[in-house]
Amino acid sequence: MTLAERFMRFLCGCALLALVACAPTPQREGTGEYIDDTVITAKVKAALVADPDLKATQINVETFKGRVQLSGFVPAADIARAVALVRKIEGVKDVKNDMVPRN
Repeated sequence: MTLAERFMRFLCGCALLALVACAPTPQREGTGEYIDDTVITAKVKAALVADPDLKATQINVETFKGRVQLSGFVPAADIARAVALVRKIEGVKDVKNDMVPRN
């Protein structure tokens, strides 16, 4: 085996390792899923800010594999409105409501 063949095999092995390392698992997102979730989070935050009746700065948004988690201390009247608004956004698979009503 020549030096060039060894080098090519080494490069192919590194490329294969890089592809496997980026593969998604149930606990970890793949690169494409991470980008998709970032876009969904941005859409959710924009929709919350665009609604004049919601206090969007009090709502925290996290997305994992299309599932959006809302959290924060929010007026009780805003919780159902925020969840309904987020469910309408394209790409959202599920909404987990961890918002706590405050007086």
